[in-house]
Amino acid sequence: MSNPLQQTIEALAKEKGIEPEVIVTAIEDAVLTASRKYYKTNENLRTRFNHETGQVDLFAVKQIVAEVTNEATEIALAEAQTLYGGEAEVDMEIEFPKATDVLGRIAAQTAKQVIFQKVREAEREHVFAEYNQRIGEVVSGTVKRFENGDMVVEVGRVEAVIPRKDQSRAESYNPGDRLRSVIKGVNRSAKGPQIVLSRTDPALLVKLFEQEVPEIYDGTVQIRGAVREAGDRAKVAVFSRERDVDPVGACVGMKGTRVQAIIRELRGEKIDIVEFSDDPVQFVTNGLSPAKVQRVSIVDERERVMEVVVEDRQLSLAIGKKGQNVRLAAKLTGWRIDIKSEEEKRKEVEKQFEGFGSLDSAGTEEAAGTEEAVAAPEAGEEAAAGAPAGDPGEAAAPEAAKVAKAEEQ
Repeated sequence: MSNPLQQTIEALAKEKGIEPEVIVTAIEDAVLTASRKYYKTNENLRTRFNHETGQVDLFAVKQIVAEVTNEATEIALAEAQTLYGGEAEVDMEIEFPKATDVLGRIAAQTAKQVIFQKVREAEREHVFAEYNQRIGEVVSGTVKRFENGDMVVEVGRVEAVIPRKDQSRAESYNPGDRLRSVIKGVNRSAKGPQIVLSRTDPALLVKLFEQEVPEIYDGTVQIRGAVREAGDRAKVAVFSRERDVDPVGACVGMKGTRVQAIIRELRGEKIDIVEFSDDPVQFVTNGLSPAKVQRVSIVDERERVMEVVVEDRQLSLAIGKKGQNVRLAAKLTGWRIDIKSEEEKRKEVEKQFEGFGSLDSAGTEEAAGTEEAVAAPEAGEEAAAGAPAGDPGEAAAPEAAKVAKAEEQ
């Protein structure tokens, strides 16, 4: 390319990361739009960029027909043969050059707007195609400015945005600060930055572990789950595919160097690394770390409800600040966890036994009352049966008295 316009096109294409043909097409469309506004005709106009001269040529295209019905877009066969000889045939097209140096300032402004619009659309399409395949990756960027609470970050040659909801409460940045964040999504038609980043997504935590822990990067240790309350606490469940490799120890590193690097990146966010288990009881026990669990029992397997009993002094640690520890453990394991202290569990069991005892005593009294009620009618029947027959002793007593009185006389 030799002429200045072509050099400018190349430089612009390199800066925007798009093909030079895209800019050439945008220039052709811009001149075509400006020409239609200037000529205000029904002619079929066409533009073509001349790579040799660096100019955009404008043509009025007419189709060769046997009988002309629209003079603006058609030309008779006889007239065409007069101009171009016997090679002219029906349905062929003939281009008639038109002047472009008469378009003027208004047309030039229109062309400029169209070029900018076309280049911007091509640039956005290129960004979407590139970053849409990188969702979930961690990228480094520089804080550029703040807009209504959203943080605009420069990533390479493009701008990305971290919405307020995806910013950690424990972090504060100034323009010029560098940070790492995870690509959460890419918008194709949005105004402003297309790339949406996040500092609160658990995927950021997973990717940071992949970068810091070689065993996770090569697949020896797998991350089976990660949950966060950004700025406060996070829990990560890890699993080792080799028996000789301790998954928790590999993530912590020598003297905690590996996990400390991640904590510094997350501005002091506490991270609990627990071992994953296929046994839900064991997994919940591990998930409540650093609290020590006494007993775990499944209350409702269908509804995924568990009851956990801890020592009295471990209760506040198991629940965590504002329920944070048990809440994260429930998210990590997928089970609803009901935590009770040993004292609460003992009182609950005693109350149940008292209920059973009261039921037993009430049942015994009711049974005894029923037996007495049955015995009483039986005694009445016996008395009623003995009354007519009389007692021999009672009958003999009057007779003996009569005999004694007769002897005295």
